[in-house]
Amino acid sequence: MSTVVTDPLIGRLIDGRYEVRARLARGGMATVYRALDRRLDREVAVKVMHPHLAESEDFVTRFRREARAAARLSHPHVVAVHDQGLWQDSFYLTMEFVDGEDLRAVLRREGPLPLGRALAVTQAILDALAVAHRRGLVHRDVKPENVMLTRDGVVKVADFGLARAVSEATVASTGTLLGTVAYLAPELVTHGQASPASDVYATGILLHELLTGHQPFTSDIPINVAFQHVHSTVPPPSEELPWLPREVDDLLAAMTARDPAERLENGDAALARLRQVLAGLPEGLLERRAAASPAEIADGDTTTLDDRPSHGTVALPVGEVVTEEDVPPSRSRAPRVIVAVIALALALGAGWWFLLGPGSQVAVPPVVGLPEERAVEILSDAGLAVDVERANDDVVPAGEIVSSEPAAGEPVRRGGEVTVLVSEGILMLEVPTTVGLTREAASADLQTAGFPEPVVTEQYHQEVPAGVVISSSAAAGEVLPHLATIELTVSLGREPVDAADVTGLPLADARGALEGAGLVVATAEEYSNDVPEGAVITQDPPPGQLYRGDTVTVTVSLGRPFATVPSVFGLSRAAAIDTLESAGFVVKVESLWGGSLGMVRFQDPAGGQQARLGSTVTITVV
Repeated sequence: MSTVVTDPLIGRLIDGRYEVRARLARGGMATVYRALDRRLDREVAVKVMHPHLAESEDFVTRFRREARAAARLSHPHVVAVHDQGLWQDSFYLTMEFVDGEDLRAVLRREGPLPLGRALAVTQAILDALAVAHRRGLVHRDVKPENVMLTRDGVVKVADFGLARAVSEATVASTGTLLGTVAYLAPELVTHGQASPASDVYATGILLHELLTGHQPFTSDIPINVAFQHVHSTVPPPSEELPWLPREVDDLLAAMTARDPAERLENGDAALARLRQVLAGLPEGLLERRAAASPAEIADGDTTTLDDRPSHGTVALPVGEVVTEEDVPPSRSRAPRVIVAVIALALALGAGWWFLLGPGSQVAVPPVVGLPEERAVEILSDAGLAVDVERANDDVVPAGEIVSSEPAAGEPVRRGGEVTVLVSEGILMLEVPTTVGLTREAASADLQTAGFPEPVVTEQYHQEVPAGVVISSSAAAGEVLPHLATIELTVSLGREPVDAADVTGLPLADARGALEGAGLVVATAEEYSNDVPEGAVITQDPPPGQLYRGDTVTVTVSLGRPFATVPSVFGLSRAAAIDTLESAGFVVKVESLWGGSLGMVRFQDPAGGQQARLGSTVTITVV
């Protein structure tokens, strides 16, 4: 009965930010997981180094340096590095999540690739390497497992700098070289020295594999494969594929020359040569491929259970395989006295070499904190070569030494190389445009630019929609330290207010109530038989929730309307009263001389004048 093993990291939260969702792969140096970046709400790949690597101080220093360098490498064919850190005694890298598969999986499934596709994949790899080489970065571990293909067929190279950090630390502590032996350049095997030309060699081996379906050198014993790299020339693929044109053979030979001085020197040179070859090939030839089946392809996966060690990441003693030039000549039948003299000379030479000569060791002088010029002078005076690297540092001022490798006090062979990291000061970044963006987009852009998550305050705004940035504490284009926290003011939209019911109130009171709530008051007027003059008849919009700045129109009463007073002169008292009341007026009767005649002699207002309806008309009856 089989047992299902569950990875303990699945479901965990790394560094309080990356929620591990699934394990993608496990290799000799690290395990890769798919995770959710909760801060930016995006899928990422998290590579967690095996805990034992963090025990090496060399690895810690190199890992941080290489991670910073890789994070600055931005290219469509490079898997982007977002973040790095230490979590529970393990270092991790956060990288772009590539939704696809590695080139090894493609080879297993499809077998050798058509010529055109093989060259196109190689061209993309060299394009990525060219950018890295121009920035002084060497990959050191180009192989199908480190080449990803998205679902859309885009090629992306992964693990820039990681192989260097692990391999250099291993060489420094154990004298062994870590690498995928099938792709190791001869100079890496013999001297452990990597250069851009080493990446070109590995890419050439990979191209041979893409065309033929197998690596040029294979063996069950890794040291045998390494020996073949050093002593054998990579066979031209046309030996197996006679239809391949000579130009392809020549390209591969130029990429895999054993002597780095005769090899295409870097990604740019190899890319230019490949493009030249590709431009001269007939289109019909690009569709041809080798007939090997996928099952015949060598398995180069570092996670395979295959017991052939040459296919995965292995440790090789540096210098275990030597070139013919490294082997001193000997004559087995020389007279014993000559042999003794030679032995004595060798012993004396060795003594001089290790005590006084280039083979002697010196302690690395302390240079951390010194200006670059002074540090280089001190190291040179100690008989050491100096390799200067530069990186931003949040604490050490620009121009001063951040660290040295090896560290102060450690023994180094006289004439050996010490790498010093010179501070370029705190990293300064250009502030991207944030005003006018949504809160989420502005925050994401700031963090993508390298700034921390911004501090956000919210306020109501008459014009800016809710959720959109109104203002920023830093203007777009301003250059600030990468640790600077930028403050964003984000709109809550228009502020809601309550509009009171002001009908029946005098206009002044109504205006005070509405304007006090932040509303704008407009007025209209009309006559009203019911509402007193100067009081509010209606309001529009009606009472309820509005927004600050909205306009409320109040209709103010002009009082009762005016009408023409009818003339009642000469009418009888009863007729006059009836006429005036019918017209909407109130009648007041006064008598003159006793009013015995009962006829109207005077009226006020007089007939034909205007008066408010409901007002009083006085008639005088004689």
